[in-house]
Amino acid sequence: MTYQETLDYLFNALPMFQRIGAAAFKKDLSNTLQLCEHLGQPQRQFRSIHVAGTNGKGSSSHMIAAVLQEAGYKVGLYTSPHLKSFTERIKINGKEIPQEKVVDFVTQYRDFLDSLKPSFFEMTVGLAFAHFAAEEVDFAVIEVGMGGRLDSTNVITPEVCLITNIGMDHTQFLGTTLVEIAGEKAGIIKEKVPVVISQNQPETFEVFKAKAMAKAAPIFFANQFFEVQQIGLNRGLKTCDYQVFKNNKESVYSLDLFGKYQEKNLPGVLMVLEVLRDKGIAIRPESIQSGLAHAAEISGLKGRFQKLGEKPLVYCDTGHNEDGISLLMEQLQAMRYDQLYIILGMVNDKDLGKVLSLLPKAAKYVFCEANIPRALPADQLQEKAAAQGIEGEVIRNVNVALADTLKKASKNDLIFIGGSTFVVAEIENL
Repeated sequence: MTYQETLDYLFNALPMFQRIGAAAFKKDLSNTLQLCEHLGQPQRQFRSIHVAGTNGKGSSSHMIAAVLQEAGYKVGLYTSPHLKSFTERIKINGKEIPQEKVVDFVTQYRDFLDSLKPSFFEMTVGLAFAHFAAEEVDFAVIEVGMGGRLDSTNVITPEVCLITNIGMDHTQFLGTTLVEIAGEKAGIIKEKVPVVISQNQPETFEVFKAKAMAKAAPIFFANQFFEVQQIGLNRGLKTCDYQVFKNNKESVYSLDLFGKYQEKNLPGVLMVLEVLRDKGIAIRPESIQSGLAHAAEISGLKGRFQKLGEKPLVYCDTGHNEDGISLLMEQLQAMRYDQLYIILGMVNDKDLGKVLSLLPKAAKYVFCEANIPRALPADQLQEKAAAQGIEGEVIRNVNVALADTLKKASKNDLIFIGGSTFVVAEIENL
């Protein structure tokens, strides 16, 4: 099989949540357990860090991986979904899995895959674990796909678990309250394995505390240890500085990940690194500073408040649920510009009313749609936005929308593209 034939097999023969949504969701770990057994239990052959949460798990995973790499370790990183290329999901020291490794895996195990019929995500998890084991990584940072308890990644026994935050997303699968969703995320907590909670939210505190006690797992609510505040862009304009207080001692960390919401993620990342150091894993303070300052560069993270242009400023972000959009709007409010333009596209299984209510009415809007079955048609998004008092035009393709908006905007304006990971993924030259 060629690489393209292999991708066609994966995308078409196996159900893929990224494209089709609910029909691809499987409510147990049986396929993953059978696949891992067939592969020789690769997930037991490396140390891991497991990262769950509604928002922030991608940024946090990349930061942890970058710091461990700067500390001299060989580090695997498994994340989802991909933006441009399938191979983005599986990296070692920032390098994507070679295409021929994907082909080899599917060719070698195709008969078993055909009989098992795993989902696209289950198969990808198996591929990642097999690749990390074969390459003998020291650590693998494993990001949960959705939820936690029933997520395919939840067959590892990590050194430490991180749960970033809990928000209203994927409610048709995970529950309709923060307590129910937290219960699903808490499913990654393992017997006697330390767990870090990035944000101490009143609604979810007892859920995590009870689960940790039941599993005899040490639990750390990171924002009880670290107080983080964004200072702003540093003089080089390449990174953003964050003021960190711990035990009344001040430190400053620079991140090449922008977005005020990193204030919420950084305490959890720093706490995870402290837990690892307490376990005897050598991570020098300078490795933490360097890893955070070059996290996106080292790990190849894209789409997290990423600057795409100047004069006018152009930013994109993959944030797509109520909490994510709320923090993004807070970030945009703090910036200076004459006119705000928002190019917006969404998928059809989100709570649009709550998200749309957060958007500024004074912005000028263009509604678009991603080229996937889950995309909400742009004209339907336009109608739903109009019901909330938000007016705008429809230009279905995000790149055509951006080109048109660039013609209209002045050099002191700001253009923001977002609402869906899949809209951001289709931006050219990302």
